[in-house]
Amino acid sequence: MKNKDNQGELWEVFIQSKAGQPYKHAGSVHAYDREMAIDNARDAYTRRGEGTGLWVVKSKEIVAVTPNEEGYFFDPANDKVYRHPTFYEMPEGVKQM
Repeated sequence: MKNKDNQGELWEVFIQSKAGQPYKHAGSVHAYDREMAIDNARDAYTRRGEGTGLWVVKSKEIVAVTPNEEGYFFDPANDKVYRHPTFYEMPEGVKQM
């Protein structure tokens, strides 16, 4: 007898801690639709005011490229020296770049 999963689809949760900040992966939830995924994510990851923004994405919809699969994708663009930070002079008064 096959054990059927009745938890719904897996969704990945991303939270923005403050306005203007990047979203960061917080974890995963199971849900049958996006409204349920948002509710589950809110209940699991933002119940103490940890964020100001929330994204949920079906795990199966995320596309990833890893160095093992697509090595050329991560090769540096050595033929475009203007992309290297050493090409530019640091302006006076700039403390951090």
